[in-house]
Amino acid sequence: MEKEIHYKNEDITIVWKPDLCTHSGFCVRTLPKVYKPKARPWVTIENASTEELKHQISKCPSRALSFIED
Repeated sequence: MEKEIHYKNEDITIVWKPDLCTHSGFCVRTLPKVYKPKARPWVTIENASTEELKHQISKCPSRALSFIED
């Protein structure tokens, strides 16, 4: 079974599949206030709007990030 880690706000759930992640850094470069690889948790979903998150996630090159609308 593929590992998934979920991060939620009031509108969406970010789903991260670490086994798919190629660590291209696109997420960090696009939304550095949200994605901080050295922090734990490394995703602080509250630091961006839902629309900003959806836009960035839709461009994840490895498809390791996706979202579910709540």
